[in-house]
Amino acid sequence: MLSARSLFQEILDNDESFRLFCSIAAGGECQGGWENGRIAALVPKGERDLAPKITRHGADEDKHGRIFHALLRRRGLTAVAVPADTDYTMILERHGIGLAHDRLRADRPLTVPDIVTYLAHSRVTEQRAAEQMALLRRYFAGHPDVGRAVRMISGDEDNHLAYCHEELLRLAAAGHGHAIQRTLRACALAEIRVYRDVSLAVTAHMGRILGWPTAKSALLAFCIHAVYAYERATGWRRMVSLRMPERRNALGGPATPAPEFA
Repeated sequence: MLSARSLFQEILDNDESFRLFCSIAAGGECQGGWENGRIAALVPKGERDLAPKITRHGADEDKHGRIFHALLRRRGLTAVAVPADTDYTMILERHGIGLAHDRLRADRPLTVPDIVTYLAHSRVTEQRAAEQMALLRRYFAGHPDVGRAVRMISGDEDNHLAYCHEELLRLAAAGHGHAIQRTLRACALAEIRVYRDVSLAVTAHMGRILGWPTAKSALLAFCIHAVYAYERATGWRRMVSLRMPERRNALGGPATPAPEFA
């Protein structure tokens, strides 16, 4: 039976597919760590209270990258180069979603509209990350090899999403509501297209590694397109709504250390 659990288990059980999966995940997390670190350094004076939270966000992302590399080392594996068509974070950047890397490399303070752009981009992408990790936690929280990593990363992603909701609501109350909603909608519609394309690319790479029959690959591609159709019609709205989270000040403290194996 074809299911999310069986697919993840198949990827987990094969060294080469697991290697690619962890390499893709680690690359995206490390990129997110760099981006948040630069944003924290460039926060405008009026938003300096945000800097420690953005720093914590980046530290969490760096930690996740180290965890995925540690999972590879435990199996005697090393990371591989991430195929360009699977590089979710860089493809989003090329589509103009979030703050451009050229902007982050410049030693020029950001503006409040830049912070709105950053938080809206994060709110959309953290929604995706939280949902994906919740799925993995559902099936593999008790797994002897990856269970601890899944539980920790999932909790962090939930914190990141809560932080984005709270800070965007604060900025909306300060008069930036229209800009926030406009930016969220643009980010969400772009993200679902990128997610579809990256999902198709990852599936194609995994299919070659695992020797999936044509029918199985075609069925998976159909499912990915069906998810996109739903998200394009109405599912994107879950990425743009804002509500005060139960976890208040979710990034207000120091980052949780990585597990000992990392």
